[in-house]
Amino acid sequence: MDLIISRAHLDAIAARARAESPHECCGLLLGDGAAGQVRDIRPAANVAAHPRHRFEIDPAVLLAAYKAARAGGPAVIGHYHSHPSGTAQPSETDAQMAETRGEYWLIVDGDGAIRAWRAEPGGTLHGCFSELRLKVVDKDSPSLSREG
Repeated sequence: MDLIISRAHLDAIAARARAESPHECCGLLLGDGAAGQVRDIRPAANVAAHPRHRFEIDPAVLLAAYKAARAGGPAVIGHYHSHPSGTAQPSETDAQMAETRGEYWLIVDGDGAIRAWRAEPGGTLHGCFSELRLKVVDKDSPSLSREG
């Protein structure tokens, strides 16, 4: 399965991860979950007590995004965060926090590599994450795509 995202959104996430390092950055993925398409991103403050090793999306940003979705805006389909001193795969802590309802996770490692995951029962990593292929598209020309 693919997760479709624009180059501009992917670059913005990578830039945010660099800017927030050594803390983990985080934010929301908005779009069409059934189609696996990210249409927008919403950066959020990391309000975790230990932001170098954990992330917690600012509840005000979450609430605003869910309210906007109920009012006809894009759905919250997942989130992104960084592992400044780790890999771009979900950690054991991520697995403990995950709700396995098909949410998408983008994770950025300390070198800027980004990998996509889906939280689902029976996933191949930690029993709850399955890796997805990132399909990076030019936002202005969605038909012109390339593998990310």
